[in-house]
Amino acid sequence: MPIPDVSIILPCAGFGTRFRAPYSKELHCLAPGVTVLDRSLEAVVELAKSGLNVRLVVVFRTHKLDTVSYLARYAETFQIVFVYQDESFEPGLNGAIRSALPMMQGPVALVLPDIVITGAGSAGCLLAALRHIGVAGWSVVAAEEQDPDTLQQMGALAVVEGGGVITVEAAADKPADPSGFNAFWGMVAVTAEEAHRLPDVASKGADSPLAGAVALMVEQIVNYNTAAG
Repeated sequence: MPIPDVSIILPCAGFGTRFRAPYSKELHCLAPGVTVLDRSLEAVVELAKSGLNVRLVVVFRTHKLDTVSYLARYAETFQIVFVYQDESFEPGLNGAIRSALPMMQGPVALVLPDIVITGAGSAGCLLAALRHIGVAGWSVVAAEEQDPDTLQQMGALAVVEGGGVITVEAAADKPADPSGFNAFWGMVAVTAEEAHRLPDVASKGADSPLAGAVALMVEQIVNYNTAAG
């Protein structure tokens, strides 16, 4: 088995309580034969097409065996590793990331199965983000957002432009007070050396490691956390 050039964390252990459907939200059909999960993985598929060996680490619980089965279609595209979410960790995204970290090799990207990047250049956005992690150790794929309700539901960012580069000035996960934030992230990329701090991206009360990250801005990031999409 080849050594991976990049590792992807795909957290699929959530319970989807807001989605209110009898199936996993990432398997929601968007077009014939195309699910939310397929769209969320488009940028990861692009990594493999570029010639990189990609390890996809899927974090799941037993109620997500439908997602495990569905991912069989990617067995020839990625090196797929399945990891149960360790219940001794926090129950949410933070715990999912911690569960996956021992399987990581090389640079790491966090890709959420219910987040879809759209617009021109969206397929290549993760490859571009990985190419920028050498600047500060971190980069994000992000979209501008002014709606406070949306910012309170997402990984909120305050991004600024200077010298032709957009960087993250401040970051908070689902902030109670969204004032001062003007964007949110859809994917996170990090060097192997900094990956141990990745859980803090989703930790309440922790200093976000995303401050200083390079931001790759895309047209739109769609969060399919409800059946209405």
